[in-house]
Amino acid sequence: MDFNELSVKCRTYRKFTQEKIPEEILMELMENARIVSSAMNGQVLRYMLVRDPELVAKMQPMIHWAAALPKELGTPKPGEQPTAFILVCKEGRGNPWADIDVGISVRNIVLNAMSHGIGTAILGAVEFPKVTELLQTPENWTPRLLIALGYPGVESRIVDVPESGSIKYYLDENKNYCVPKRKLEDILVVK
Repeated sequence: MDFNELSVKCRTYRKFTQEKIPEEILMELMENARIVSSAMNGQVLRYMLVRDPELVAKMQPMIHWAAALPKELGTPKPGEQPTAFILVCKEGRGNPWADIDVGISVRNIVLNAMSHGIGTAILGAVEFPKVTELLQTPENWTPRLLIALGYPGVESRIVDVPESGSIKYYLDENKNYCVPKRKLEDILVVK
């Protein structure tokens, strides 16, 4: 899969098969997160990989999924929930660019996952105090984002922005995700 195809396929997924992700793939994701670029080479990011089925199940109610959809359509039900999570944290005070490092690292992780056919959802609407208590994260780790992982149980595709101009994602008649994206000429100025 070339980078363009990878970028097109790397969408947010909210329904997953329950196939277990191989350990070697999870470790590859974490190794590539470890070596990703970091402002001032500060390396302030810390990660917690959650793959234990019991912990994964306990985390589900702590996540608020798909704000643009009714809860019954946007929240994965048992049998379609992610099979693993990566909690991305900043250790200590960090530096002024730590959240940029988070974005760089998270994008690296989700592209790497998709290269193996693994879907992801980057989540910020998470009850982080409950998650950190459950996972017993170190006190000086501040959660920034949570990544859900699993093999996609639905399709997610890019569509043109409709005449109304709405960029809200929606489900089609088969309950697959449609994600409106603006045209290149609407977001790019070339001089």
